[in-house]
Amino acid sequence: MVQEHVSNQTIGKMRMQFWRDAVQGIRDGKPLHHPVVLALHQASQNANLPAYHLKRIIDARDAELSTPTHMTTESLTAHAESTSSSLLYLLLSLLSLPSSALSHAASHLGTAQTFTTLLRALPFHAKQGHVIIPAEITAKHGVKQEDVVRYGPDAEGISDAVFEFATVANDHLITAREMLKEEGMAGKVPAQALTSDSKGSRRELFEATRKS
Repeated sequence: MVQEHVSNQTIGKMRMQFWRDAVQGIRDGKPLHHPVVLALHQASQNANLPAYHLKRIIDARDAELSTPTHMTTESLTAHAESTSSSLLYLLLSLLSLPSSALSHAASHLGTAQTFTTLLRALPFHAKQGHVIIPAEITAKHGVKQEDVVRYGPDAEGISDAVFEFATVANDHLITAREMLKEEGMAGKVPAQALTSDSKGSRRELFEATRKS
């Protein structure tokens, strides 16, 4: 998350504006003299990368500065679509693989990736006072934010909430694999990719962070 790398929201928004200006410069053929921007400009010339996806990522990260958590799974899924999935759409463009089926698979794969990343970072975010599992899931299982911060894996209901959230991530991964299989790409996504441990011990999520 962007807010983890800036001291306050204003600085974060300044960074987001820099990248908006950078994308506009790329579209205008006048890239800023920044190594990443120049690389993106060259890639855009070689593969005609849609600036829309770059802007979508920036806008989502900007919104994340003021709203780091989500009330519903639908809201978090939309965020994943705007970030991780959009990055995968850009990779498909780089590979010159225009396919509605592959794009649909990328959408589900990006969502699975986002959910799994958040699950693995649950202990870290809990230490920052945030519960990144959507509120509709934690409320369903009676999870209280202060209990997660204080008790970690022993917080009431957290195991059930983690399991439900991990199941949603796994469902997206299964859907992506099925679509890739239909495109004749079965086996090109590792069977244990992304959610290999998402449905394992919920306590391990916290223990791994404590040992690091």
